[in-house]
Amino acid sequence: MKTPITKDLLVEAGFPNKLAGPALYLVYEHMTGMPYEEIMGLLKKLNENPAAFVDEPIIGSLATQMMAYQEQMKDVVELRETAPDYAVYGTEHIEEGAHRQMEVAMRLPITAAGALMPDAHQGYGLPIGGVLATRNAIIPYGVGVDIGCRMALSIYDIPEADFALHKAKYQRELIAHTRFGAGHGFHGSDKANHDVMDHHAFNLTPLLRHLKDKAWSQLGTSGGGNHFVEFGVIEFAEADAVLGVPKGRYVALLTHSGSRGFGATIAGHYTKVAKAKTALPAEAANLAWLDLQSQEGQEYWIAMNLAGDYASACHEVIHRKMAHAIGATVLAKVENHHNFAWKEIWNGEEVIVHRKGATPAGKGVMGIIPGSMTAPGFLVRGKGVDASLQSASHGAGRQMSRTFAIKNISKQQMRDVLKEHDVTLIGAGKDEAPMAYKDIHAVMEAQRDLVDVVATFHPKIVRMADDGSRED
Repeated sequence: MKTPITKDLLVEAGFPNKLAGPALYLVYEHMTGMPYEEIMGLLKKLNENPAAFVDEPIIGSLATQMMAYQEQMKDVVELRETAPDYAVYGTEHIEEGAHRQMEVAMRLPITAAGALMPDAHQGYGLPIGGVLATRNAIIPYGVGVDIGCRMALSIYDIPEADFALHKAKYQRELIAHTRFGAGHGFHGSDKANHDVMDHHAFNLTPLLRHLKDKAWSQLGTSGGGNHFVEFGVIEFAEADAVLGVPKGRYVALLTHSGSRGFGATIAGHYTKVAKAKTALPAEAANLAWLDLQSQEGQEYWIAMNLAGDYASACHEVIHRKMAHAIGATVLAKVENHHNFAWKEIWNGEEVIVHRKGATPAGKGVMGIIPGSMTAPGFLVRGKGVDASLQSASHGAGRQMSRTFAIKNISKQQMRDVLKEHDVTLIGAGKDEAPMAYKDIHAVMEAQRDLVDVVATFHPKIVRMADDGSRED
């Protein structure tokens, strides 16, 4: 064998990518003395009719694998040849990988419509910042691993001047009443209570019953990665009659977190179920869906909604504790989730709208779009634009991967930028450095047709997990 045979060469010759590796092993273990043409000819025949080789002593094992693969591929769902048009906002801010993932999602036979937000970046299955409307189908990885991840904002009856006078108190209470990261929770007398733990859905499936105790121990806690609890100052340039907040600058609490290990386990379980039920080409494998009318689809829908309620309860516990600790009256509270699926009407038909890292922005709907630990966030009101599936970005979005940020941003650079913006940071790794994120002002400019800005939030004391773990 004078001409080298490679895995890529076998794939080009029509061998399945999944079996090109075992075929290459067979070549170099048992066929090195054969001419190149004879080897390629044999492999071609094997690929075309593996049943003829199953009794061969050396090649039989691979032939059996080929037959199993071909049988499996009979059930693979075909994608549309081309992706239907979909709206993209701020395309110049979006990496190519996110565009490619969105195009694959648009080629699913269940897809009705889609949109890509200006903070979009590559994820698993649907890109983070992707919005996808499907017909009678739910995609677990279209919702995301951190089901029900959300923002919550409490605006207090405390003027900005009070913050500078009592900053140490705010920092002390922030540390005392928050827990972060994998495995961290409350126990014994510190364990929180909320009506969500009495939800009947916990008794509907063995999985949910099994997860209840863990969920309870983590009630009122926050995840790792980009999740945070922070005090800041929110500025209303004009009074907002709907919220009932006068013009001015107020102390506020902003939180970002989701359904913790509870939601992640649900996502992992039903993604495996979906992949077993819906065979897709390799590039679309993480977009496997469940028919919403199937038992598995109904189970996931119930579990997803319970995880969303649980995530909301976690925020409510944090905000309740903090308001009590600092003796504040809440003038207004706004909350929205951005890793979820909703039943909505699009073009006169009911569809399932997946917003994976996208903020609901229906007409008059309030939302919160954060920047970074030093960049401002924005309290917004949706304009209800149909082209975006009534959605907006869920933040600034990453411009550096976590690995790249850790390797290329120094601790001193991070300290310098925090000092420059007068922000106190508790926890967080270099993967969450402000420089790892896109310019929130550019992102907001790209979606000015989607939302109106009601107020601007400026972070002052930020608490995050110490471990730098990643959660979508």
